[in-house]
Amino acid sequence: MAKKKLLLAHKLLSAMLSLLFHNGRNNNKQPPISRAAAAPPDDGPSRQPVVRRGALPPAPALQHTTLVVDVDAALLRSGGDLFPYFMLVALEAGGFLRGLVLLLLYPLLRLVGPRGAAAVRTMAAVSFCGLRAGARFRAGRAVLPKWLMEDVAAEAFDALRAAAASGGEGRAVAVVCATAMPRVMVQGFLREYLGVDAVVAPEMKVLWGFYTGLMEEADHKVVVAAATDEGKDVVGFAGSPEFLQHPLARCCKEIFLVSSDDKRRWRPLARDKYPKPMVFHDGRLAFRPTAADTLAMFAWLPFGAALGAARLAVALAVPYRYSTPLLAATGMSWRLKGGRPVLPSGGRGQLFVCNHRTLIDPVYVSVALDRQVRAVSYSLSRLSELISPIGRTVRLTRDRDSDGAVMARLLDRGDLVVVCPEGTTCREPYLLRFSPLFAELSDDVVPVGIAVETSMFYATTAGGLKCFDPLYYMVNPRMCYTVQYLDKVDTSPVRSGAAPSTDMANLVQRKMGDALGYGCTMLTRKDKYLMLAGNDGIVRSTDDKSAAIAAGGAATAGKKKDKSTEKKN
Repeated sequence: MAKKKLLLAHKLLSAMLSLLFHNGRNNNKQPPISRAAAAPPDDGPSRQPVVRRGALPPAPALQHTTLVVDVDAALLRSGGDLFPYFMLVALEAGGFLRGLVLLLLYPLLRLVGPRGAAAVRTMAAVSFCGLRAGARFRAGRAVLPKWLMEDVAAEAFDALRAAAASGGEGRAVAVVCATAMPRVMVQGFLREYLGVDAVVAPEMKVLWGFYTGLMEEADHKVVVAAATDEGKDVVGFAGSPEFLQHPLARCCKEIFLVSSDDKRRWRPLARDKYPKPMVFHDGRLAFRPTAADTLAMFAWLPFGAALGAARLAVALAVPYRYSTPLLAATGMSWRLKGGRPVLPSGGRGQLFVCNHRTLIDPVYVSVALDRQVRAVSYSLSRLSELISPIGRTVRLTRDRDSDGAVMARLLDRGDLVVVCPEGTTCREPYLLRFSPLFAELSDDVVPVGIAVETSMFYATTAGGLKCFDPLYYMVNPRMCYTVQYLDKVDTSPVRSGAAPSTDMANLVQRKMGDALGYGCTMLTRKDKYLMLAGNDGIVRSTDDKSAAIAAGGAATAGKKKDKSTEKKN
């Protein structure tokens, strides 16, 4: 009986290993796509492509052709190192324990070849196994696009854009991107931010609504058929000789293969060249998690937790003038840019309007003033309120009349009131639309520009637990707040009815944007959550006319989510 059980266990283990590394398919079917895979014999017309080494695809070669781009080794400057992107999925979607397991497997991945099919399947299994699939998987659309976009090479992007521009009207396929990463990781980035026509990538298997960690082969035949039906030549653009074994390589008339020396000289794509502004993104990590940087993070966490507790104790127990040098010695600093404003000596209080970077923005406004202020917020966790060194925060209800009455009472009794009219945080150098309510409450307001630098963790989240935001900020090895008080803005024309409050809010936004060097948009808090929740829809910004208007269907589908996310923020 014991032998039968051992034999059964051995068979089950063998079957699991076979599924993991061989995809559980018989030899008569097409093998999974990878750069090392051999082309199947029955996959359309066979040809021997002309390989042009050490060159980018020139513009004439892209006229009326379909361009096949090797994302991993050609489009991305990291040259096929996919470990950081799987680590982002493991940490942001799975947690620190899953990320630690993936990190411990890194030496093994190096032995089997970090770019090989076995390494990719192992990383996918660790990163995805057990995660909820579908709309709940947010990393592919809310976290990864930022890091993928920062890894795009400007030279490769120019070739991709030239191919898309030369396609003309009515073309089904102009740019095809092939990658070894699962489709759920890259499709949102490639389609929404780069505007490619087709993505050839493996699929993650789903069972009962959860990812199993196993990958299915990529279906490239539809893409090949579409390009063939158009009667256009197919040109390949690769950064590794392994792409020559890719099934799509057999369809190419020419393949331009850039050398590793050329890629070392490639430049990252500048932010002003992005096809679509990267305004919103989510996730806790403020660095690209390579193996070395991830190891440093895990080594720092025990010390960071102890240091964060000490920083919190100093901030709560020691006066500002003494706590500032103590905290700066631990790496938690702040700087004042310009001078402090003249505060009212009596009578009505002063209203400060600042952009919203983290939940502790009002704390640093108070620290820079060396005066207690009253912060008003639409939502604040109980933990954040308890550890706040500026006292009780006044909660707003998003009801315009009641919120205005609350802030007016605080001003009438002489308080210094800090409000963030954006309504939600924004990490990137952009300002969201300012709610005009603040312009109706006072005859003058003091705009305050806030900039935050962190080295390891972001202190904001759209989908995680917001009560941990201040704690993540405290755990950073180094961080710095910059506070800049701008000249007072006369808002009395709004109270007298001579000017609309929206125009005054836009004026204050522009002044703050000019001072900080940030772009001013008309994006709102709802737009942020619609985008991070994966629904279609971009509200047109004042600086970038290429942003799309939110689709009516997506807005309707996102109404229920809007109500739930309003409670979170």
